[in-house]
Amino acid sequence: MENFFVESPENGGLGEKKFRAKQVLQWIHQRGESDFSAMSNLAKNLRQILIEKTQISLPPIIKNHLSDDNSRKFLFDVGNHNAVESVYIPEKTRGTLCISTQVGCILDCAFCSTGKQGFHRNLSTAEIIGQLWQVKKYLQDFQNFHENSQKIFERKQISNVVLMGMGEPLLNFDATISALNLMLDDNAYGLSRRRVTVSTAGVVPQIYKLAEQCPVALAISLHAPSDDLRNFLVPLNKKYPLKELFAACQYYLQFAPRDFITLEYTLINNINDQENHAKELVKLVKKYNIYCKFNLIPFNPFDAVDFQAPTAKNILKFSQILQDAGFITTIRKTRGDDILAACGQLAGQVKDKTARTARLQNNLQNSKNLQNLQSKKITIFHNKQSHKNKENT
Repeated sequence: MENFFVESPENGGLGEKKFRAKQVLQWIHQRGESDFSAMSNLAKNLRQILIEKTQISLPPIIKNHLSDDNSRKFLFDVGNHNAVESVYIPEKTRGTLCISTQVGCILDCAFCSTGKQGFHRNLSTAEIIGQLWQVKKYLQDFQNFHENSQKIFERKQISNVVLMGMGEPLLNFDATISALNLMLDDNAYGLSRRRVTVSTAGVVPQIYKLAEQCPVALAISLHAPSDDLRNFLVPLNKKYPLKELFAACQYYLQFAPRDFITLEYTLINNINDQENHAKELVKLVKKYNIYCKFNLIPFNPFDAVDFQAPTAKNILKFSQILQDAGFITTIRKTRGDDILAACGQLAGQVKDKTARTARLQNNLQNSKNLQNLQSKKITIFHNKQSHKNKENT
């Protein structure tokens, strides 16, 4: 934005002073103002030029749903019959917003609802940061509301942002970096690097780039202790296996704002939640000497897959093995599952450009047809058996 303000009109800029860009940034991202005419500390002629030459484009909220646990899911219109989702998760000591970076996802992880929707396109920086802006506006969390209202917040409603919604952030690298820079900018949202987290399935080359360009807290969607199992659960592992992934993590730790990386592990009943999996996981992390903490995520079921949630007994046993090995381990509390807002359940509305959704629907239809055929065969058998029994009598 600064370059746009400083550049001469002949070069497509405004020919203004550098501080004007800072003022506009503060109006938009700190005060939540989307009307240039209301930016009172700008000269009237500058306000008019901004109205004529620029626009503040925000993805509109189509609807939002409140969970029984006070989590709130927002659906944003991003055009062409596509929509993405964000989830706000309030807690006693913080408020976390989980935002999306793509319309759908190209990676198709076995346990993730977003991947089953296929992929349409990357989100722009405006669409990524627009989710944060719109939710802050909805929650009345901008400065101008605090100043003009008797309602005083002891803390920000949104204190943490996680890029863990729809899509793989590192496959939309440039737009993600620009959005992160706005989140961290003291003239915009002013968030600490420790309070902004990028979650990746393991796009190894971009992990190195993120470390060098905008190191924030990093979470790795691991979900398996071996290449064979991870190839099944996270197909990206076939391209970037665990050895390469952990080498990138070791490099990232040199730049990270925290001295550890979070390893996310979705526990799926009888798939990756057994004692032997936990012991393999301990060996894996110790082998590569990664400073980490584990975040165990009980699988949240959805219609497109047959996976089941793990038992409480298996969750606790898995966690205990990791803790006994000396690792900080948390079990993510399921939030918003009653409105399909829990981890792995975000789907939005995706006009798929791949053949994935068609294949999935075809597979489901074939499965239903097979079940119907088997049911008919059983019925026919029973009818024939009944007819024979009547003949025998």
